Amino acid sequence: MNKIIETHCHLDYLKSEPLEDILSKSKEAGVEKLVTIAVEPDNFDAAYELAKSHEQVYFTQGIHPHDARLATEEAFAKIKDRSSEEKMVAVGEIGLDYHYDNSPRDIQRDVFRRQMEIAIELDRPVVIHSRDADEDMILMLRELAPRLKKKGVIHSFTSSLELAKTALELGFYLGFNGIITFKKAQDVREAVKLAPLDRILTETDSPFLTPVPHRGKENAPYRLPHIVEKIAEIKELDVDKVYGQTYENAQRLFAI
Repeated sequence: MNKIIETHCHLDYLKSEPLEDILSKSKEAGVEKLVTIAVEPDNFDAAYELAKSHEQVYFTQGIHPHDARLATEEAFAKIKDRSSEEKMVAVGEIGLDYHYDNSPRDIQRDVFRRQMEIAIELDRPVVIHSRDADEDMILMLRELAPRLKKKGVIHSFTSSLELAKTALELGFYLGFNGIITFKKAQDVREAVKLAPLDRILTETDSPFLTPVPHRGKENAPYRLPHIVEKIAEIKELDVDKVYGQTYENAQRLFAI
């Protein structure tokens, strides 16, 4: 069986099945390691505890742009403190979201910048969320990314090919999930075609973005093979090659 690394899920948000069942089914599907992503100060501890109590689970710490208004000095300090934990693999989920504007845009930019600076200081990669904010994201990546040694990933990539090209030029990975199976997501499939295989990460973003043919059900890491197989189809590559390279990519970026 091919091995896979789930590079982006929210294990503390999964509700439809017991966590132990999800992890067992994920293992059966070839998911060897999982990265559970923090998005706000209130779930920093949940992500950390999940990694602490499950050998195959790793974690991040970061404030999502939706929750940028909740950022405090205490939260930034906790991100720094947690970096001493061996299983903290990145600063994230951070970024910009101008689609929902759940936090004011100026605060989003300030909090994104602050967390990029923390990642630079800690020498950690970043997990970036970007939606309908291409212009500002490109400007900020061009400014800040050259100082970020380990770069990171633009996860759940749905942005323009211009942002894709910029991110790739700067050394970032692009993360793809169930969106690539959606009928109306041809623009995202174009980004899959554009990205070299050695710059692609596989993710589910569970419990969100369930891939075809399981739409309407809660997503879970054990659905990751659908993503790998769709990438192989889009890029017209042997599926075993996609499994092997994307596994290696995740290992390289997150050092797991």
